[in-house]
Amino acid sequence: MLNEQKPREIAARVLRNRQSQTEFTEDLLERALANARLSPADRGLCQELVYGVVRAQSALNWLIERKTPGREQPPDVQILLQLGLYQIFWLDRIPPHAATNETVEQAKRSGLEPQAGFINAMLRGYLREEAEARKLLADLKTTQPATGYSHPEWLVKRWLERWGPERTTRLLEWNNTPPRTFARLNRLKTDAAKLIAQWREEGVTYDFTKAGPWPENQVFELKSHPPLATLASFRDGWFYLQDPSTLLAVTQLRPQPGESVLDYCAAPGGKTTYMAQMMNNQGRLVAHDVGEDRLRLIRENCQRLGVTCVQPTLIPPSSSSAQQFDRILVDAPCSNTGVMRRRVDLRWRIQPFEITRLRTTQLALLDKAAALVKPGGFIAYSTCSIEPEENQEVVAQFVSGHSNFKCLGEQALLPFQDGVDGAYVARLTRVS
Repeated sequence: MLNEQKPREIAARVLRNRQSQTEFTEDLLERALANARLSPADRGLCQELVYGVVRAQSALNWLIERKTPGREQPPDVQILLQLGLYQIFWLDRIPPHAATNETVEQAKRSGLEPQAGFINAMLRGYLREEAEARKLLADLKTTQPATGYSHPEWLVKRWLERWGPERTTRLLEWNNTPPRTFARLNRLKTDAAKLIAQWREEGVTYDFTKAGPWPENQVFELKSHPPLATLASFRDGWFYLQDPSTLLAVTQLRPQPGESVLDYCAAPGGKTTYMAQMMNNQGRLVAHDVGEDRLRLIRENCQRLGVTCVQPTLIPPSSSSAQQFDRILVDAPCSNTGVMRRRVDLRWRIQPFEITRLRTTQLALLDKAAALVKPGGFIAYSTCSIEPEENQEVVAQFVSGHSNFKCLGEQALLPFQDGVDGAYVARLTRVS
């Protein structure tokens, strides 16, 4: 029988550290699991508890406040209550009474025996009124959607004003759903038939994805698989984990074999290596990013995937490289609101000023690209934001200030509409 005590204790420790450190929850959890000897099932439980509590934070705190109005709980007690309530109301795989008993025992083991009775009383109180509490939580999604769906009030208000309640609700639900895992076929090393045959031998289960801005049989959804490091298909570079939305920018840029291409902000290299694939490894592909650690990721991915045309660099092309490139990808830093379900901390870290904070950087990157692309060449400006201030408005401002550039078209992917992460791409050309 699997020991479920340890994953709960690790989850509580990660959630506690999250409150006192600036690191992302994903990084804290990865480090904690790296030092833990857990079965795959226990690792999955630990991850579900951590990510689930972070995602449902507002609704969980509302449940606690409902029973203790005006009384702030000590952080360790709050975390245990959140874990217990999450298992009762969000996690069907754990019997509610077992979740309650384990949470109380965990309090005692954690040196919180004086508070164990209070924790027990609150959780058992909710067990007695579980049906009523579930109805209240459901009603909360309509009356107070920011609390019910655990998102910042200001962000929900923005989305409601833009999209209305039905589509906003679908976006909030999307953000609260664990992300799916997608694999991009690496045609530099294999083809779809060979990859699928190899996956069947390795015990990988998959689904084909619906048509999108990528060729047929290019992207697969992984349903289940052994650890990636154990798969020869992964080690040999037959595929790369990548959400389909990230392919949009590359397909809009349309790099060709033999061309000179620049990828700004290239790490970790997903778009870079897909461009190399579209170029058949022929030509010159400069991959720029800041920080040696980020370049190391690009090099590692290129080596695994058999990409040989990429030149990673910390030094951005200068004026001496003027009009050198046929195509440039500007994958700009942004608020990341299109990938909120993949970054569990993001909703609680993002502030209203973030939507416009990076606009200067985004325009500066476009200005630099404008000086580097050849006449008749192309720039793809992309973000993983779904906010117009970072997308359409940035492009409009750039074009209005550069009479020698024309926008050939824009495309946005929206989770509630396209079933993939949010993304935006504008295709620009230098006309003179």
